[in-house]
Amino acid sequence: MADNLHTIQTNRLTLRALTPEVYDEIFKLSKREIMNFLGLNSDDEYENELKRFKQGMHTYNRSFLNFQLIENSSQRIIGWCGFHTWYLDHDRAELGYSLRSDDLKRKGYMSEALPPILDYGFSTMKLHRIEALASPKNIPSIKLLQANQFTQEGLLKEHYLINGTYEDSVIYSLIKN
Repeated sequence: MADNLHTIQTNRLTLRALTPEVYDEIFKLSKREIMNFLGLNSDDEYENELKRFKQGMHTYNRSFLNFQLIENSSQRIIGWCGFHTWYLDHDRAELGYSLRSDDLKRKGYMSEALPPILDYGFSTMKLHRIEALASPKNIPSIKLLQANQFTQEGLLKEHYLINGTYEDSVIYSLIKN
């Protein structure tokens, strides 16, 4: 599996790429090995990941590429950032990112990870357009997108169902120069 693992180094992070092919290899391992590799902390997290894998992580015209954010000092997985809803025929993908806990926020981890991941998307994946969706209430996420030259395109009304409430999303894009 080591041959399938692409990494990017930043000052504080190792960004380890997870592709559908890597997931195929990961899920040949034991449950404990899978949980360790993916940084899963509970049986529920494992079951959710297994369900996603069994339901199919990509289709004939869509795929994904996510990077685990591994803190260099502790070697712990602190989050992920990458591309989902990657439309292979249209050279575009949606950006997503998350940190594993609130105590990791406001430390600049995403600001450090995002530029090399965007560069990877444009140069290696040959994307032309990267899209991102954010809640209008998520000011840190909006500031992160704006700091990375994303342009706001519009508002998607009642776009996500969160805890029984439909919430809006602001759509942003970054077009390859």
